Amino acid sequence: MTNAVIVDAVRIASGRGKPGGALSGTHPVELLAHVLRSIVDRSGIDPAQVDDVIGGCVQQVGEQALNISRTALLSAGFPDSVPATTIDRQCGSSQQAAHFAAQGVIAGAYDMVIACGVESMSRIPMGTSPMGQDTAGPGIAARYPEGLVHQGISAELISARWKLDRDTLDAFSAQSHQRAAAAIAAGAFDREIVPIDVVNAAGDTVAHTVDETVRASTTAEGLSGLRPSFRTDTFAARFPDAPWQITPGNSSPLTDGASAVLIMSEEMATKLGLTPRARFHSFSVAGDDPMFMLTAPIPATRKVLAKAGLSIDDIDAYEVNEAFAPVPLAWAHEFNADPAKLNPLGGAIALGHALGSSGTRLLTTLVNHLETTGGRYGLQTMCEGAGMANATIIERL
Repeated sequence: MTNAVIVDAVRIASGRGKPGGALSGTHPVELLAHVLRSIVDRSGIDPAQVDDVIGGCVQQVGEQALNISRTALLSAGFPDSVPATTIDRQCGSSQQAAHFAAQGVIAGAYDMVIACGVESMSRIPMGTSPMGQDTAGPGIAARYPEGLVHQGISAELISARWKLDRDTLDAFSAQSHQRAAAAIAAGAFDREIVPIDVVNAAGDTVAHTVDETVRASTTAEGLSGLRPSFRTDTFAARFPDAPWQITPGNSSPLTDGASAVLIMSEEMATKLGLTPRARFHSFSVAGDDPMFMLTAPIPATRKVLAKAGLSIDDIDAYEVNEAFAPVPLAWAHEFNADPAKLNPLGGAIALGHALGSSGTRLLTTLVNHLETTGGRYGLQTMCEGAGMANATIIERL
């Protein structure tokens, strides 16, 4: 079987996904073009040899509409002959892009492909794409007569089912910031972050190199004073057991970002004299109850471990996206996972969650962490809208 290998992986440091954030003055096409250009420059490949570019983006509207992956590769100077497509599996969009890219290599359809993702939540706010219209239709209304709920309510329902109290959520969230801050101080992200020039508030052009969403001073005590974000009288009456403890502090922040991963066959890497850094070992995708929405990483992980013939103890690091603190905590409970291996450099609560970019961002960080620590296997999983998840196992080479 052909091995699909990762030759390089890069990302932009996160920006706050609000007006005034470090990346908010940069068009999302240029965010994605920058990582595409960077991965070509770093690897020395001829971009004409790229068979396809597969990108993830969730809010495909406005500046992010009309196949932003193709627009970005043209902006990056790729030859006209290189095609691209943009996909949406909600928060797992670029992780799915990496799956499709690697699976295409394994199947023999590609020799070289770039998986990538982008989201500018400052310029295209979350919730823009429905344009105020009903996206469900009558069939969903009949199947779920009380109505599905948004992800904040789902996070509350997970907290209740797994009996996760506010202190536990806030302590985990503070730890995410502390781990990320320590990683920044130690230079752990230096290899994966590519500087991008931005214009700051003073009007000066500066290099953006550090994740803007990380707050080194965060403590559980400080987070404990934040008010719940999602309680309403209507939801409280419908869900009387909900604890109402999801706050901005134990949720991922609105984020701008872009990331890219260069994937090819092992034979192509050898032909070009490139050194593979990791190989794709196993893949899975799963669905779960859309009311709980964020729990599918649990069945997705069970599936991918079974396919891989591995146990959770065989995995050296787990990247479980921190959309909300209850997500990785419930996942860890189900697998009795080692907390030291869970998001060891901090997760999305600190590093941000630029929706369409997060999948390849986690993959980038996971590859680098395995190299730094000498770990062999890494597992990545991502909760996604409507109750889905991807899971990926990679093996460091």
